[in-house]
Amino acid sequence: MATFGTLSDRLTETFKNLRTKGKLSAADVDGTVREIRRALLDADVSLDVVKSFTATVRERALGDEVNRALNPAQQVVQIVNEELVGILGGQQRRLQFAKNPPTVIMLAGLQGAGKTTLAGKLAKWLKKDGHTPMLVAADLQRPNAVNQLQVVGEQAGVQVFAPEPGNGVGDPVRVAKDAVAHAQRAQHDVVIIDTAGRLGVDAELMKQAANIRKATNPDEVLFVIDAMIGQDAVSTAKAFQEGVDFTGVVLSKLDGDARGGAALSVASVTGRPIIFASTGETLDDFEPFHPDRMASRILDLGDILTLIEQAQQAFDEEEALKVAEKLATEQFTLEDFLKQMQQLRGAGSLKKMLGMLPGAGGMKQQLENFDEREIVRTEAIIQSMTPAERRNPKLLNGSRRLRIAKGSGMTVTDVNQLVQRFEQAAKMMKTVARGGVPQVPGMGPIPGAGGYGGGKRQAAKAKKKSSGSRSGNPAKRAAENAALASGATPAGPGGASGSGFGLGGGAAAGAGAKGAPSEEELAALQKLLGR
Repeated sequence: MATFGTLSDRLTETFKNLRTKGKLSAADVDGTVREIRRALLDADVSLDVVKSFTATVRERALGDEVNRALNPAQQVVQIVNEELVGILGGQQRRLQFAKNPPTVIMLAGLQGAGKTTLAGKLAKWLKKDGHTPMLVAADLQRPNAVNQLQVVGEQAGVQVFAPEPGNGVGDPVRVAKDAVAHAQRAQHDVVIIDTAGRLGVDAELMKQAANIRKATNPDEVLFVIDAMIGQDAVSTAKAFQEGVDFTGVVLSKLDGDARGGAALSVASVTGRPIIFASTGETLDDFEPFHPDRMASRILDLGDILTLIEQAQQAFDEEEALKVAEKLATEQFTLEDFLKQMQQLRGAGSLKKMLGMLPGAGGMKQQLENFDEREIVRTEAIIQSMTPAERRNPKLLNGSRRLRIAKGSGMTVTDVNQLVQRFEQAAKMMKTVARGGVPQVPGMGPIPGAGGYGGGKRQAAKAKKKSSGSRSGNPAKRAAENAALASGATPAGPGGASGSGFGLGGGAAAGAGAKGAPSEEELAALQKLLGR
């Protein structure tokens, strides 16, 4: 996720230099504050905001709370985190709904800020929350703005009120007023008015927006601002606040802004909270703005709460219980594997989700190289199988795998690799379902853990071994049984019990013990090895 990428990198690098210090001097604090100031200015944060922010951080960092701290570096990070939350608006602010529906929400902002798309995102988000929103096409100036809103409304699955064709035809104030009356009759509990924008702030734009506000008396006026415009965000926000006034801010295109200065400036300068953030191109890339969570992302501390919320929305609890039951009874199939992957895709972009993990900044290169289309390819392979093949992968012989590869547009090697990965994953999940600790490929067994039930198997093997020899050679079986009867340990292959290549089996018994190599044998071995 590109959000605040540059700022996050700079701040994380700055704090690394503090970790080696047991106590911070005034020079250390000044150096850190200086780097923070440069990072914020490079991120296009307003100069007034930067001055106020760094002055507060310096004052607190030189105070007693850091001097008495066991870890001064962590204490400074905590101070910066708290101050970032403050300039981002403090606490989360939710939408205010009218006591008597419909709730009227008016969107205002410059042309190109993404108001029309954002109207669809907001409508879809409200619909998921149980509301019945209606979009209003009050942008009658921009070419094809009405058509665009109708397309967005269809994608979001909500009704669009568009009595005028637009393209310069129609009165936006009357459209907005009629829309509220229509919503009352049709029992829509939320009305979202998409207003016109201009390429720059001008008197005509402000007058039209102010007239729509007077005519509809909206419960919320949301100022939509492009997070990529940097320093201009402050002047634009001030102009709209004076001309129309707004109750909250929505940041659009936040995923494309590696600097993020607009977000860190607007809330602090205008005193209006950021309520929503648009983080991508699809209608689902939309989320409520949490100042504390965003501050954690900036400092690379992760955003686990948002990650959990997204997962809860995507994963079906009933389906998850069914899968757990199948794992416990060893009935997990490729069909279940496919359902799990489809739920994972439904949670949103995997890159974004991984980017919410603490320390994700250190994996930036790996995240950039991660190809999310791999899941689509895997789905194509499984969907090219017959139901019987999905339930029983052992049916997949050479000809079947060739047919699946052709049907999915992949190669036989890809099919083989998928089946192999599925078998490994199913084995690991079965082990976890039984309460064991899985052995990760490429890693040795975990001490004290049963692995794939290995402890039980080894105990069973030892029990069988102690009960008598199972060798197919009668002479060898008689010798091993005689050794067991006398209380000795039978020799493994090569003569020594449990040793590789027949060496080292009797070392624990000390020199001269039964089964230990004699001096003559050692001399013969050295001669054989050429020493």
